[in-house]
Amino acid sequence: MSAPDAPRAIVLGCAGPALDREERAFLRDADPFGFILFRRNCETPDQVRALVADLREAAGRPDAPVLIDQEGGRVARLRPPHWPAHPPARAFGALAERAPAAGREAARLNGRLLAHMLLEVGVTVDCAPVCDVPVEGAHDIIGDRAFGRDPDLVAELARATAEGLMAGGVLPVIKHIPGHGRAFADSHAELPVVDAPRAELEATDFAPFRALADLPLAMVAHVVLKALDAHAPASTSAAVIGGVVRGPAIGFDGLLFSDDLSMGALSGDAGERTRAVLAAGCDVALHCNGDMNEMKAVAAAAPPLSDAAARRWARAAAMRGAVGPVDAVALRARMDALLAGASA
Repeated sequence: MSAPDAPRAIVLGCAGPALDREERAFLRDADPFGFILFRRNCETPDQVRALVADLREAAGRPDAPVLIDQEGGRVARLRPPHWPAHPPARAFGALAERAPAAGREAARLNGRLLAHMLLEVGVTVDCAPVCDVPVEGAHDIIGDRAFGRDPDLVAELARATAEGLMAGGVLPVIKHIPGHGRAFADSHAELPVVDAPRAELEATDFAPFRALADLPLAMVAHVVLKALDAHAPASTSAAVIGGVVRGPAIGFDGLLFSDDLSMGALSGDAGERTRAVLAAGCDVALHCNGDMNEMKAVAAAAPPLSDAAARRWARAAAMRGAVGPVDAVALRARMDALLAGASA
């Protein structure tokens, strides 16, 4: 069931650094739950602030969530010279392997600094941290985006990062539930298939997500886990989402986003992909490339946000911290000093 005035269960992008007339009219009619920014949308702080305000105005909701992938390292939509660079997750893992307390502190500081940067331009959701556990020989699509290969370490540093983000008023999205670390292919280009037995998945891949199941938001991977569903990727598998992600193996009850519908891992047209992820149990379908024809198909296929998803979102929004003044320069100096100690 859905409330009559609920937005559609989709997050959409846009083509460039400003909305054109067609996009503005389309978004007003489509009424998406939220929006996502990519590198093509981000030029300067003032421009991003204006774009974020325009997106929310088009939706008619000043509190509509605006997402971004700002992990640090190679996955960063806001980049120098207008925004500071942040290290990849692996840098914090390397520090924590030598000095656990320093690693946790640095990861939390990093989350707090990311939140400060994002909130300054109106972005309220960061698609981070990555909680995947890579294995030897896996595709580098995860690589140094992961904190390390120890599930306990990954969970600990992901939680510290998430706490820093929430303290700064930005919600984290743990990804890619139930795990992308074993993939030997890049799901942006093709569908990865993982042959590992369920017991092995539960002990490693699922472990960080299980430890972080109280966090507010997660993103579902486009990866086939054959031990769970021999054919469908997790994002379109009711067996995986209902039986594993929402079930006792992980126990996540926050809001679930699909990974990007425009990725090469999925089959079918944009509308079919939208219906598939929502039917499988994702709360919100994520479409990122800003292609107008695809977005029209996504909007046509998507129902309003369900009552259950609305409750999950309300619970998530309440987890954003009350943001006070912060000395970002001092926090950055402390984080850099901790990381420098790891390589000394």
